[in-house]
Amino acid sequence: MALHKISDFDSDYRQTFQGNDIKGMGVYSQATDEKIGTISDILVDEQGQFRYLIVDLGFWIFGKKILLPMGRVRLDSSADRVYAIGLTKEQAEDLPEYNSDMAPDYDYEERVRGVYRTEQPLDSSASLDASGVVAGGTAARSNAPAYNRDTYNYDRDADLYNKQDQTLKLYEERLVASKQRRKSGEVEIGKRVETETARVAVPVEKERVVIERVTPADAGKAVTPDATAFRDGEVAHVDLYEEVPDVRKETVVREEVRVKKVTERETVEAQETIRREELDIDTEGDLDVNRNRTNRK
Repeated sequence: MALHKISDFDSDYRQTFQGNDIKGMGVYSQATDEKIGTISDILVDEQGQFRYLIVDLGFWIFGKKILLPMGRVRLDSSADRVYAIGLTKEQAEDLPEYNSDMAPDYDYEERVRGVYRTEQPLDSSASLDASGVVAGGTAARSNAPAYNRDTYNYDRDADLYNKQDQTLKLYEERLVASKQRRKSGEVEIGKRVETETARVAVPVEKERVVIERVTPADAGKAVTPDATAFRDGEVAHVDLYEEVPDVRKETVVREEVRVKKVTERETVEAQETIRREELDIDTEGDLDVNRNRTNRK
């Protein structure tokens, strides 16, 4: 069964990992959270099934490369991490070395599988040594089936090549409305003095002399000498009076201005575009996939 690098087999392989390129992700031991290496490539079989991650244990191109079966992988896309189940950095360094120029054959894969095969599938806390021993377990199956290049297929090592259950978180955006108090303006109230010309009408009275010359009723009648005595310089004095306007100013209260604040309530509507992730499930072949949603308490 020939193996191919993912980019040689399918140039759109990133869609399998929700658009993220798994190459370059760090590989960590699930048991110890210690970094083991970095994914440099992926190997798929002739049907395009993911079989191995090629993990570089060193820096850049100078480190040793090993193969990590997909059944021993847990992908955490939110943290851009890949966790190796039941494998430590020291154990990874003891695995058979992979050469980028080589085409892995049955014999080479058997060397790799021989290290991973155990009596039972590894859990997240188990680890294996270079000889395939699970911590606290036995070295190998006493009744292990016989493998040969003519009859072998990957289903015989389902625990090595079937992907572990993974949790994929779907995110969505929502609008969160809150209020904050801020100064919107300032009103300054003061007084100023304006001038204008005011007019007032004041009726006044004044006296004047009116001289009337009339002929008396006894005009021409003789009078006694005493009554007709002539007096030189006799003057009659008459006092004349008049009113003059007395205009003055006085200050009075015209009106009061009261200043206060009132609060008005209104509803402001906001509109934004929000995103939500939906799950896309692509299957090949006649598979019964349970798409029901489970509510966990």
